[in-house]
Amino acid sequence: MTDIQFGVCLPIFACPGIQLFRTPGFADLDPAMVLPWGKRAEELGYDSLWVADHLMLGKDEAILEGWTVLSALAGATTRAKLGMIHMAHYFRHPALTAKMTATLDQLSGGRLIHFLDCGYERREYVNYGLPWRDDMENRIADLVEATELILRLWAEDEPVTFRGRTWQVSEAVCAPKPLQQPHPPLWFGEAAPGGLAACARFGQGWNTTPVPLPELRRRLGLLRDACQAAGRDMAEIELSLETQILIAPDLETLRARLGALVALGDDADHLPPEISPYVKDYRRNPATIAFISGETDQLPEPMASDWIIGTPDQVAARLNAYIAEGIHHFMLWFMDAPHSDGMDLFARSILSRYR
Repeated sequence: MTDIQFGVCLPIFACPGIQLFRTPGFADLDPAMVLPWGKRAEELGYDSLWVADHLMLGKDEAILEGWTVLSALAGATTRAKLGMIHMAHYFRHPALTAKMTATLDQLSGGRLIHFLDCGYERREYVNYGLPWRDDMENRIADLVEATELILRLWAEDEPVTFRGRTWQVSEAVCAPKPLQQPHPPLWFGEAAPGGLAACARFGQGWNTTPVPLPELRRRLGLLRDACQAAGRDMAEIELSLETQILIAPDLETLRARLGALVALGDDADHLPPEISPYVKDYRRNPATIAFISGETDQLPEPMASDWIIGTPDQVAARLNAYIAEGIHHFMLWFMDAPHSDGMDLFARSILSRYR
């Protein structure tokens, strides 16, 4: 299993409680701990470092701007791959994105993964005066057009003129080119038909957010169909799972850490209504309450299906189940951040099993 990769998602915003998937569960954002967290992850042997791409999210809408963090992280580390999670293409004109990514790939020594997406949170764009289309298929069409422009700017030595439906440039030059050739790996995410088709056409990686195994199999089947339609071998695409993780050396410690997360409060108290589809009431679930109270040693459902949670052996078993489905890269939100106990324990007890 030498090709299994493990990444760490940096806690650049706070989201107290355990209701919203893929988020750090701590109470307040501390910008000063973000770069040390990334450096620590690299020192522990993690393969990749990831930063969310939002403008307003979490407690007090306080989140660090992702590309700025990623650029600082490139200077603070030397080995780990670097990526934005679902980089929102409307935040930055794709020609500027091509220039930014080429520059960062050069300065980081060829460590960039370019993870593209169409954007989901309307209010972030509208509130910041940025472009937005309500229909997802239109957003994906703009994403495809942006990808075509970025690839041309990365590849062509002559000035590029491009006249698309949404994006236009005249005699644009992107030099120097990215260090990685022919270009940094392109990743896409989720299971919208247009996005899967874009991944089959352009992608070197595909990422899913937290899902139980049956849903993962369904999504992989859709990606397989998209690859077949595009005449592409799906084996060429690196498959990734982005998920939250809570790991502890024993069940009693796990109970205590989960109980501490629950005690922080309810995410729904500080989350905008438009992201309600992504909220699950793990906190009030009877199975969660029973586990925390010690009434049962059974890991609480549906959390145990949606997350990776447990002792090292339980976590390894869960990882192996995903690996058996084809997942080779795990992007991990350590829920006990900003404490590094979980990240440290995972490095000691799990990484060596896959090296």
